[in-house]
Amino acid sequence: MAFPSSVKIVEVGPRDGLQNEKQPVPTAVKIELIRRLAETGLSAIEATAFVSPKWVPQMADNAEVMAQIERRPGLSYPVLVPNEKGLEAALAAGAREVAVFGAASEAFSRKNINCSMAESLDRFRPVAAAAQAAGVSVRGYVSCVLGCPYQGEVVPAAVADMAWALHEMGCYEISLGDTIGIGTPEKTKAMIEAVARRVPLAQIAGHYHDTYGMAVANIYASLQMGVGVFDASVAGLGGCPYAPGAAGNVATEDVVWLMRGLGIETGIDLDSLVAVGAWISAQLGRASNSKAGLALGRRCQK
Repeated sequence: MAFPSSVKIVEVGPRDGLQNEKQPVPTAVKIELIRRLAETGLSAIEATAFVSPKWVPQMADNAEVMAQIERRPGLSYPVLVPNEKGLEAALAAGAREVAVFGAASEAFSRKNINCSMAESLDRFRPVAAAAQAAGVSVRGYVSCVLGCPYQGEVVPAAVADMAWALHEMGCYEISLGDTIGIGTPEKTKAMIEAVARRVPLAQIAGHYHDTYGMAVANIYASLQMGVGVFDASVAGLGGCPYAPGAAGNVATEDVVWLMRGLGIETGIDLDSLVAVGAWISAQLGRASNSKAGLALGRRCQK
């Protein structure tokens, strides 16, 4: 299959990237990060999550973030919601797109959101219905699509079942997440093939973690299957909480570098993105996790 001529990148750094930071990130830094990212040409920036601050204290300022960001035409700012209470808070804060998150692993579902896979879907259905009634788009996430830290192997059929259920309840796009970054290209292809039998390929997105350095390879494999949407995090923000010390999200800079090399349009200015990655890394007091970002940054300094 030929590569798509263009891809959409959903920037998840402000939410998925920052949510596991141990030290509180000031609200002003989050807002400035979103502003700078918006100037790179991105069309979707996941802004925050309306989850319990007891479980995710880093997202406790969700309403403040949504109130203070500058919302640009043509740019979406999706937020994560776990239940109807989260949706109500997100709508009150002016969210126009929300995301719900399930898992393809029974063990992970129980550990992560304290319910079975079937119960999670029962929880999401009224959320999706209420969001759509309010004219708000709903995106779906499926975690552990290539392996689970608790049960090990996850079969493609389980991923397809969860993806189809989210699609049926009205999610316009299903993001398939390799939560622990254990996937490899051929397993990625097999998983996407199974999902694409149930969900239109145009509504599938890839969300790959780089724990074993395979994220870009898995994105390439996904491109070969016809996937045209990928989640990524500037500077590779976000560790993997299930593998201490391991890398988390694939860096947006690395994804854009890959696409540029393949002649695939992203609409993103790579130099501007590298500058944002360097800025947020400095704010957090550490080096960027982006290979392309570090290489291009050193080249600019010469």
